[in-house]
Formats: sequence, C-alpha cells, structure tokens
Amino acid sequence: MNTLENPRPRRYSGDLALGLKDQIINQDLDAIRKSIDPSAFQGKGVLVSGGSGFLGSWICDTLIGLDSRIICLDNLSTGVFENIDHLKTVKSFKFERADVCTYSKNPKVDMVFHLASRPAPEDYQKHPVETALASATGTDRMLDLARKNDARVFYASSSEAYGDPEVFPTPESYEGKVDPLGPRSCYEEGKRFGEALCKAYHDQYGLDVRIARLFNSYGPRLRAEGLYGRVISRFILQALRGDDITVFGDGSQTRSFSYVTDTVSASLLFMGLDRSSEMVLNIGMKEENNIRDLAERIKAIAVSDSSVRFLPLPAGDHMRRLPDTARMERLLGWSPSLRLETGLDRTLRWFRSQKP
Repeated sequence: MNTLENPRPRRYSGDLALGLKDQIINQDLDAIRKSIDPSAFQGKGVLVSGGSGFLGSWICDTLIGLDSRIICLDNLSTGVFENIDHLKTVKSFKFERADVCTYSKNPKVDMVFHLASRPAPEDYQKHPVETALASATGTDRMLDLARKNDARVFYASSSEAYGDPEVFPTPESYEGKVDPLGPRSCYEEGKRFGEALCKAYHDQYGLDVRIARLFNSYGPRLRAEGLYGRVISRFILQALRGDDITVFGDGSQTRSFSYVTDTVSASLLFMGLDRSSEMVLNIGMKEENNIRDLAERIKAIAVSDSSVRFLPLPAGDHMRRLPDTARMERLLGWSPSLRLETGLDRTLRWFRSQKP
C-alpha cells in the first residue's frame, strides 16, 4: 500500500480541524524530499517565478526544507499569497511581488524555475496578451538572468505545446498540431516559443536548460473557483457543496492526471541531474482518464448527492491527452506511483479542511 493512502473521508463538515490541511501538505512534502537527492539543492540560490502559484509554492516549500535560498517572484495575477505566507518569516525565503516580464534585478542564483503563467483556459483567453508575453518576454528575462549567473534553468512548458495531437501515447519527438490563430494559441504557441527561446539560449550561450512538458497536475492548493478553477478541484468543490458537477461536452475527452507529489518529484529529479542527456521531458502519468468517469469517481469518494450536468464543449478544447513517459522513466530511473484514487482522496480531504 502506498504510504500516502488514507481511509475514505467522512461527509463534508465545515468545522473540521484546520490542522488536517497542514498535516496533508507536510506528509506530501516529506514524500517529495525522500524521492530526490537533497545535495543537488542544498545551499543553492534559487529563483522561482510564479512561486506563489500551485506548483511554484510546492517547489518553494520543498526546497526551503532542503536549505535552499529562495526568491519567490510573483505578481499575484493568478497565484495566491496564502500559499507561501507561512514562509515569510524564514530567513532564507524572500518574496518579491513583480511581473516576470519587467523584472530587472540580477540576484545571484544557481537555479531558475520559470513557472509564471496563466494556465487556465478561461483565464488566459481573457488575458491573451499577458499570457503570450509571460512565455515570451518573461522567459527571455529568466533565461538572461540565468545566463548572467551561469545558472541552470527549469522551464515549465505544457502538454498544450502538442496542441491537438494525433499520436498516443505522445512522445517528446512529436512536433505537435497547433492552430497559431486558435482560441488557445496565446498559451499553446506561447509555450512553444518559450521552448524555442530555451533552445536558442542553449545553442548560443551554452545555457543549461531543462524543459518539462507538464501534463495535468492536481492536489492541495489547486484553485477551484473563479477563473482559475481546474477540473479536479472544481469537481471536488462542487461535490462537497452538493452543486451540480459541470462537465463540458459529453465527458468523453480524456486527460492524464498526476498528483502534485509525483509532478514535483519528477521536476526536481530532472533539475537535480548534474548533466542531462535530454533537454525536453514529458512529466505526467501514463494513464488516460475519461472526464465523465472522473466526475462519477469524485461523487463516490465525496459521498455526494450532486448531479452531473453537461455543458457545451468550449471552442478549441482537446479530446485526448496521454504522455509517453518512457524517456522520463529512463532518464530519471523513476516513475510516478500515486494512484488516482489515492490522489483524489488526499485532495478531497484537504478541501474538506478549508474554512467553509
């Protein structure tokens, strides 16, 4: 049995002890730290753009526990300060509220994690210019900072760089099928251009860059409401409230879901390699999940009476996501292990522990 597995949760109660929230996150952080070599990060100066966001805050938390010195850079357009508020008294942690596109400081760093982005389609389609520039101008700023420091760079790309793929499982060698003028182009083409910039800095300056094409990640701290809601957290919150669980289209579209501990562990293992024979890596779970079935699973785990309601499929939505993870497993000597049921259970328990 996985060490993170938990019993079926109780029905929703708004007065659950808030300590459970921290307990779940601390257990997950311990699991991440045990999966990686801490020596790659100990004493290192690290800048994390988008550091108050979902994955960024997990990286900050993990590395603080490994004695790294962290600069968390975020303009809070989609990030949540509460994700890193508990770190503000830590001497080795510094929060800078700034836009990655206009950041002009040159701190001494050994590593740069560039995660600043607007990943939610509902949000980035309302802010297409800012979204595209975060992957263009923002990536250029982070790469130039790294060049000046001879620092290693982690660029958080996305499975969206493949657009609407026709090859499954999709390998890193697949060139993609992207509409440059489509409704998702600001994000998809932005990520592709960010990758091209990484390659250009590598070729021209010899910069050590690691490009991670991240597939759908979920877990505690993933926003559920408003413009930034993601499918698992949105389904969970709807189920806990007894609201209709809203599925776009007929729910036959699939996604590959990776719990946050697996996503962050793989990202840090990739970044921690002294030398990497590969520049680009799919990071995700080689498991395809139907969205309609996902809604029913969450209903069952939440013991919810919610109904599933189907809404029109948004323009440009993609029907399948499934990564080829062979390169990741070979390069890292590691594979994701947390089953979807366990990850959903942990995420739902974390949401239960929030204030009503």
